[in-house]
Amino acid sequence: MTNSKNIFKENSKTNFDKQAEHYDEGFDGKFVKVMYDEIIRRVNDINPKSLLDVGCGTGNILLKLCGNKNIKLYGLDLSEKMIETAENKLNGRAELKVGDAEFMPWQENSFEVIICNASFHHYPNPEKVLLEMKRLLKENGKVVIGDPTAPLILRQAMNLFCKISNNGDYKIYSKKEIKELLIKCGFKPFDFKRINYRSFAINAYVEK
Repeated sequence: MTNSKNIFKENSKTNFDKQAEHYDEGFDGKFVKVMYDEIIRRVNDINPKSLLDVGCGTGNILLKLCGNKNIKLYGLDLSEKMIETAENKLNGRAELKVGDAEFMPWQENSFEVIICNASFHHYPNPEKVLLEMKRLLKENGKVVIGDPTAPLILRQAMNLFCKISNNGDYKIYSKKEIKELLIKCGFKPFDFKRINYRSFAINAYVEK
């Protein structure tokens, strides 16, 4: 099962390596762009001193946060090409690493906030990712997740398609599913919001 799940990671890496150079102008880039303002608003409300963007892609959210000199910024992505693109944009204003969200290369209690925008639905082992986020967060640290969603029938169809496609998508979550998953992994979810008809944002405290 583990090996079959790794196929989703391999497909994600291949897909985003191919998209990296033109990602921002493509369909996926435009889809996630509408979520930026909500994610950034939530970060600003928390006002952290350290922040990790898991699945940072081409670095757009980190770039928008660079104006706040009080935040130390970090980013992780599975795609080397996406990280290369992000590095060109950020020019040293964030520490960026290529890596797997299940095995992140930082010490425990490193960050006050972890954000994950339009990336969580790619993770074939979401509990492992959330437990890894929990390990990295300081006491009372928070996660901010933005991700696609859809009404029940459409979501079921999309999830069936995920299993046979090669784009690296693994699961589209409902409000109930994402909350239950966060609670199971030791988080206290709050402030769920539909950004538009096809995406949501949610915060959660880590409970250590």
